[in-house]
Amino acid sequence: MKLIKKIKSMEPYDLITNIIVFLLALLSLFPIIWLITNSFKTSADIYKMPPDILPKSLYLGNFKELFNNQPALRWGFNSFFVSFITTALSVVLSSAAAYAFAKLNFKGKKVLFALFIASLMVPKETFIVPLFKIVVAFDWVDTYQSLIIPNLAMCFGVFMLKSFFESIPDSLRESAKLDGASEWTIFWKLMLPIAKPGIGALFILNFVTFWNDYLWQLLMARSKDMNTLTVGVAGLMQEINPNIGLRVAGAAVAALPMVVIFIVFQKYFTKGIAAGAVKE
Repeated sequence: MKLIKKIKSMEPYDLITNIIVFLLALLSLFPIIWLITNSFKTSADIYKMPPDILPKSLYLGNFKELFNNQPALRWGFNSFFVSFITTALSVVLSSAAAYAFAKLNFKGKKVLFALFIASLMVPKETFIVPLFKIVVAFDWVDTYQSLIIPNLAMCFGVFMLKSFFESIPDSLRESAKLDGASEWTIFWKLMLPIAKPGIGALFILNFVTFWNDYLWQLLMARSKDMNTLTVGVAGLMQEINPNIGLRVAGAAVAALPMVVIFIVFQKYFTKGIAAGAVKE
């Protein structure tokens, strides 16, 4: 009833706009729906013409083969461990750097921040060869540190969080300093809790980015047990295997965690993005 009353209270222009947005949202969700429904079909049902939108019966054989004959659980653990640790460390480093650029005065501050911004326009693929040589020199190939450490320097996070710290009044920092608080105490106990919406949004963005970082994970993970979920599933696509259902099930397993995380933390993500757009 509330939804009907809300629709009736809308202006014609708003109603048409909302209908268009709703239809576009459904259209964008179709690939995910197709992926999930086909993961519960046999290969013959997937190739069937005309295709069935929904499976006539739930077929779990694809998932059984994926988890019994492939180290999918190990891949999932690697993906979660690498994504979570890299995200947590990169958020801490980005927060500290953003606070320094926003609130501290030091020589070369503007030039250094301009270099940070300029680096955002350089795609990772352009320096992936020298970065790979550095990792090889450290003998880190096929280790967790090769998947984590090279991704810790995230200039985007510094750029994003700087606006959050700039929106915090300087009077709060000055009052804390008068009370004898150290710079680290001000940053950790005063500034970080206030910038929590932005940090939450950055955490989600970074987690999704590192989870889907296929190219670098493909270069670093040489053994099957070190593969992440995205690399392992991509390997299934390259194998000469007629079971398309297995490949679709693997893709669904790799994509579903990101969908769930975004749905669960959508409120914090939109709140963080909106708060970052407003500067006092």
